[in-house]
Amino acid sequence: MITGIGLDVIEVERVAEKIEKEQGFRELVFAPQEIDYCEPKAHKHEHYAARFAAKEALFKALGTGWASGTSFNEIIILGNDLGKPEINFMGETAETLKHLDLSKIKLSLSHLKNIAAAVVVIES
Repeated sequence: MITGIGLDVIEVERVAEKIEKEQGFRELVFAPQEIDYCEPKAHKHEHYAARFAAKEALFKALGTGWASGTSFNEIIILGNDLGKPEINFMGETAETLKHLDLSKIKLSLSHLKNIAAAVVVIES
């Protein structure tokens, strides 16, 4: 049974400007593993924007908005061995969201030159 659906769409340029102009934004929002993944990419801001959208979509699917006890940089969006994007948690966020079965969270990412999007579906 589906218990939550979240969708987020964001302009890549918005995320790019924050990363390039606001000192510390990248580290505040993205986990070190995500930064290591995105930085070497030719179109790195598209990859950052897709991950930002995924985090927003997750909170929408949870129905909580940005929940107390969670940090954006403790939500990790990385591909598995086949490249399928997956959500993982660490730190205080992992403790706050420990009731979630990660295998029941489905994630899809998409990005183009100007737009990034993510959909999260949570099953019970």
